[in-house]
Amino acid sequence: MTDLLKQLRPEMTSLLNCFSAPAVLLCSDYTVLAANQAYRRVFGDGKPLQGRRCYEIMAEAGYTCRQGGNQCPLDTCQRSGTDQHVVHSGTSGNAQIDLYPIRNDNAEVVYFLELLILIPQSVVQSAPAMVGNSPAWQDVTALIRRAAPSEAVVLLLGESGTGKELAAAAIHQGSRVRNGPFVAVDCSGLPETLFESELFGHEKGAFTGAHSRKIGLVEAANGGTLFLDEIGDIPLNLQVKLLRLLETGYFRRVGGVEPIRSQFRLISATHRPLERMVEEERFRQDLYYRLNTFPIVLPALRERLEDIPPLAEAILQRLPVAKGLQLHADTLDMLQHYDYPGNIRELRNILERAALLADDVWILPEHLPANLQHLPGQKKPGTANAVSARQSSVPGVAEIIPLAELEEQYLRWARGSYGGDRRSLAQRLGVSERTLYRKLDALRSHTEHVVEP
Repeated sequence: MTDLLKQLRPEMTSLLNCFSAPAVLLCSDYTVLAANQAYRRVFGDGKPLQGRRCYEIMAEAGYTCRQGGNQCPLDTCQRSGTDQHVVHSGTSGNAQIDLYPIRNDNAEVVYFLELLILIPQSVVQSAPAMVGNSPAWQDVTALIRRAAPSEAVVLLLGESGTGKELAAAAIHQGSRVRNGPFVAVDCSGLPETLFESELFGHEKGAFTGAHSRKIGLVEAANGGTLFLDEIGDIPLNLQVKLLRLLETGYFRRVGGVEPIRSQFRLISATHRPLERMVEEERFRQDLYYRLNTFPIVLPALRERLEDIPPLAEAILQRLPVAKGLQLHADTLDMLQHYDYPGNIRELRNILERAALLADDVWILPEHLPANLQHLPGQKKPGTANAVSARQSSVPGVAEIIPLAELEEQYLRWARGSYGGDRRSLAQRLGVSERTLYRKLDALRSHTEHVVEP
C-alpha cells in the first residue's frame, strides 16, 4: 500500500478533485488509494479513508456491493480489463458506479478510477409507484433501476395500456435530470400538419394563424426528460428532423433561421412493431437504431395476473369514487380470470364502474361487467357454505321476529356453519372484520347472560 502511494504522481490525486461527483482511486484488493473532496464529503466519517476497503465504506453509508444481486464492477474489470458501468441498490438509495482501469507504460492495469452518481432513497421512493411482485414485473423494475441513472436512450415496448408512461416517469425520477421538467408528447394525437409546430415551436408569421412565437415541446424539455409516446406514429417525413435533433442536439422553430440547442433525456415508447415497420420502410432504420439503445418490454396484464390484487388496491386508493370501498374475495377471483385486452387501463375502467355501482363497503361480483361474471375456470361466487347460507332457512325461525333477534340467530348459525376464518366470514357477510368481532362479542355476552342461573 505504501509503495503504491509513493508511485502516485501528484497530478493523479489532484485530478480526482476535477470531478464534481464522488471519485476514488482503488487498487486491485479494493483498498482506497486516494479520494476527492466530494467522496470525503459523502462517505467520510472522521477516519482516514486511505487503506480501507471500498465496499466497507459503501456498506457503512447504506450502499451494498455484493448483496441483493449487486455485481462488483472491480471484480469484472479485473477479469475483462474493460470499463464497467453498473447500478447498485441499497437502503440509502441507488448508486451508479462507473469504473475505469488505469494502465502504466507497459499497458498493465495498476489502478482503478471509480466515479459514483448517488440517488437518495427519498428520491427513489418518490418515483411513481411501480406496483407488482410477479417475476415478469420485477424484471422490468430491475431494468428501470439500471437505466434510470444513466444517459442511455430508453425505448419502452409493449401493448397499449401496460403502463409505459408510468415507467417513463419512474425513469425520469431516478435520473440525473429529475429536477428538470418531464414533458410527455402523445405522437398519435397530433395531426401531421401540426406535429412539427408542436414539437419544435414556430416563429410569429410562420404560417396562417401564427400570431406570436410559440415554444415547442422539445425546447420546453430542456434540462429534463422528453417522453415521446407512440413514436411509431410519427410521420415518415418528420422522422429525419427528429433524427437530426437527436444526433446534434439542435433544431429550428418552424419559420425560424437560428439553430436552438436543447439538452434532454430521451425516452420513447410504442406498441407498434418497429422492426417490421423498418422492413416495410414505414420507419427510418437510422432513427430506429438511435432509439433502441436500451429497450424495455413491459408485459401485458394477462402475463402477470398475480399482480391483480396489489394493482386493484392501488387503483382503488386513487379513485375518488372508491373511497372506503373494498374488493370482495369473489370479485377479486373474477378479476384474476380475465385476459384484459386493454391491460391496466381496462382494469382501472372496470374498477371505476364497479365503484359507482357499489352501495356498501364491498365491491361485489354483480358490480362487474357481465363478460367477467361468466368466465371459464373461475370459482362460482361464494363458497359451498356461503351458497348453503343463501339457499337454506335459518334454523329456528318459522315466523316473523324482531330484526335484532333474527341477526343473533343468523350469526350463531353462520359462526357454527362456516368453515373459514373470521376475516373471510366478515367478507361473506359484507361487513368489516372489526364489526363482526363486535357483533360476536355482543352475542357471546348475551348468551352468557341468558344461561346464568
